[in-house]
Amino acid sequence: MSAALVEVIKEAGYSEMYGVELCPPTEAGKPAPFSTLLILQKFLRANEGQVNKASDQLLKALKWRKEFKPREVMKQVFDKTKFKGLGYVTKLVFVPESPNDIDIATFNIYGAVKDTKHTFGNLDEFIRWRVALMELTLQSLNLSKTTTPIPDHAKGTDPHLAIQIHDYLSISFLRQPAEVKACSQKAIQLFSAYYPETLSKKYFVNVPRVMQWMFGAMQMFMAKETLAKMQWMSYGEELHGFLGSSVPRQYGGQGSDLEETSVTPLYEETSLGEEQGKGDAAADPSAAATAKEMAV
Repeated sequence: MSAALVEVIKEAGYSEMYGVELCPPTEAGKPAPFSTLLILQKFLRANEGQVNKASDQLLKALKWRKEFKPREVMKQVFDKTKFKGLGYVTKLVFVPESPNDIDIATFNIYGAVKDTKHTFGNLDEFIRWRVALMELTLQSLNLSKTTTPIPDHAKGTDPHLAIQIHDYLSISFLRQPAEVKACSQKAIQLFSAYYPETLSKKYFVNVPRVMQWMFGAMQMFMAKETLAKMQWMSYGEELHGFLGSSVPRQYGGQGSDLEETSVTPLYEETSLGEEQGKGDAAADPSAAATAKEMAV
């Protein structure tokens, strides 16, 4: 795939992916820089090692990034009355079964939405906010500086993935407005196409038992790989059993509140250093999404 990178970058007219500047090999027979190989490996794993499919997805993702400018969106200032409290990027330590000592986790707090139409009514604005949250997640993964390789497809775990938590406390799963569904569908489509191999697992907490039953009934229609990335539970306090004691106290752990240690998108009356510097260093709106949609 490295050999085709020159043409891919040339056709896209853009070379940055996940905060890494893609660089083709400088000499024939020599590998590309490590960080570039890391990104190529992610696209290969997302396409089961098929070079043509991986190259095509990379090309489309680069073209989208050139047009959308997600690294600039990451620094955009958003309306705090619409989005503040909805998404956080933080660090968790010693997560059970993780290959890492420190993992990046994105918390999506749907109960923070006070006015559905106000938050989801402008599709473009919501997507830009959601992309900013994802870019902050990728920035926290620090892919441009790591020296830990990614195994080939089906030969090991990618250590450079974030964990995602969806908290549905106080959220009704019935009669979701059209604007919520529209934002959900757009976000699912965008992240499936342009952000492959970014999440290790999704945890859905404070989910009513009736909804868990529905998700369970749908498992027969879902791929094993998708199911392996999903875990849902009725109470937030159960999360520490999966992610360890560093999760915040409301999730059964001993960690600090999200507001104290997390990175978030910028909001009015905050500065770049104030918000994005916290903790050394998300939110799909689909409260009524199907289990298949929620797994994206």
